[in-house]
Formats: sequence, C-alpha cells, structure tokens
Amino acid sequence: MRQPIILLYIQWHFLEAPITVLKAVKNVLLFNLEYFSVLLLFKTLFAPWKRYQWAHKGSFDIKKTIEALVSNLISRSLGALIRGFIIVAGLISEIILFGAGILVFIFWITLPLLIILALFYGIQLLI
Repeated sequence: MRQPIILLYIQWHFLEAPITVLKAVKNVLLFNLEYFSVLLLFKTLFAPWKRYQWAHKGSFDIKKTIEALVSNLISRSLGALIRGFIIVAGLISEIILFGAGILVFIFWITLPLLIILALFYGIQLLI
C-alpha cells in the first residue's frame, strides 16, 4: 500500500533525518577530540616536553645532579603547561561544537514550522 507523499515527508523529516543529524553531530564531536588528541594529552600530561631529558652520569656530583633534576622538572612543567592549554582549547571547542549541534538539531526540527510561518507572513505582506 502506498502512502501519501506528505506522510512520507513527515516520517523522513521527523524520524529518519534527526537520527542522521545526531550521528553527524556525534562524528564532529569525536573528530574534535581526536584532532586535539585530548585523551592522549591527558595520558602524557607530565611527560617531558619534546622528550628532552637530562641525566647525570659518572661520579656523584651534587651540583650536576641538581642541575639535571631542575632541568627535568622544567621540561616536565613546560610539557604540562603546553598540553594543558591544548586540552583546554580542545574542551572549549568541544563545548562550542556541542552547542552548535544542539542549535542545528533544533533548527532542523522547527524548519517546517518556520517555512509555514514565512509563507503566511509573505502572504500577509501581499494583502
């Protein structure tokens, strides 16, 4: 049995297409997390920056040992600082993209109503 085209459109617009819109928003959010490597940056937050590490080899010299320790602390602090900024930027963009996704979804659901209201407004302007 064939259905009227208006019922097929309503079924598509309000049942099938919103699922596709939500999947697209989900893909954008997952891409953003991968783009900023948020999970990887959390795992390696206190790793040395650019893998720069200093080691003191040879006889025990307190000055060289402290110098290597301080240099390693600076490298790890710099790595944590830069990774922290990138994580924050990734999370902020994730929030913005999530909000944009909600707006797109709401716009999609209300689009038929907006079209009908625009037609009635346009007809009233002609009268």
